[in-house]
Amino acid sequence: MRVISTRPGVYILLAALTLPASGSLTAQPVDPNIAVTGERLPDPSEMTAGPEIKGVITARNGQRIKVTLPDGTNQVIAVSEATRIRSGGGLFGGGGTQTVDSLLNGLPVTVKTWQYTGGLVASQITFKNSDLRTAMMIRNGTNQRFEEQSAATEALRSRMGDIDKYNIKNTTNVYFDTGKAVLSASAKADLCATASQAEAMENALILVVGYTDSTGSDEVNQAISDRRANNVIHFLQQACHWKPYRMLTPTGMASADPLADNSTAAGRAQNRRVSVNILVSKSVDGI
Repeated sequence: MRVISTRPGVYILLAALTLPASGSLTAQPVDPNIAVTGERLPDPSEMTAGPEIKGVITARNGQRIKVTLPDGTNQVIAVSEATRIRSGGGLFGGGGTQTVDSLLNGLPVTVKTWQYTGGLVASQITFKNSDLRTAMMIRNGTNQRFEEQSAATEALRSRMGDIDKYNIKNTTNVYFDTGKAVLSASAKADLCATASQAEAMENALILVVGYTDSTGSDEVNQAISDRRANNVIHFLQQACHWKPYRMLTPTGMASADPLADNSTAAGRAQNRRVSVNILVSKSVDGI
């Protein structure tokens, strides 16, 4: 189901969203939640085998990375001098050893870990050469693939301080069961249809916002709305092939800005949603 929305909640959210203070796509955001000062990692002989983590790097701070999993949860993993970092999947299956500098935001990785009392340490990090090239292009913003979307890239580099600079071209809502963040078959179809619609628009960006009904505590609702938004982001990128550099940061708004009355079951069902907004900067709309 698609609806055109000009709801004030979207305007408030957009006015609050900003890129990192540098305003640059080349910067690697520092996440203070993953910083550890003065910690000495134990010797591998003092650790036990940990889980294998598959996800996308979403932040890095020194020798620690944050990996976002497909279900929207995050895992902080330390990188030590003993960590093997390798790429593969080249034209002839080639690859090689990489350095910690290759661990860029937006890079899908598979991480084998050791476990100790302080958390997880990566024993091996692997990724595809093609994914590394894509992450580097997103970071640098200089590859020829980006020239046709230069206006959209510039929009991402600028600070989003005023919704009046953007036209909301369309809003698609997808809905969820109570307490769940799993996408239904119809939701998946609607998301790919929305991505196709946005792809047909010059310089379009997508903003994803997750919501809940009023049932549950604020803390629980915030976590669920975040998971719903992240799951939609992952599906749009992985299944619908929407480019990460044309995606704005997903946001969970908990039970704020309800579409319907939360006092009825039908109203709560409408409020358990993720809104996928197609935006075009007014400065380039129609170019």
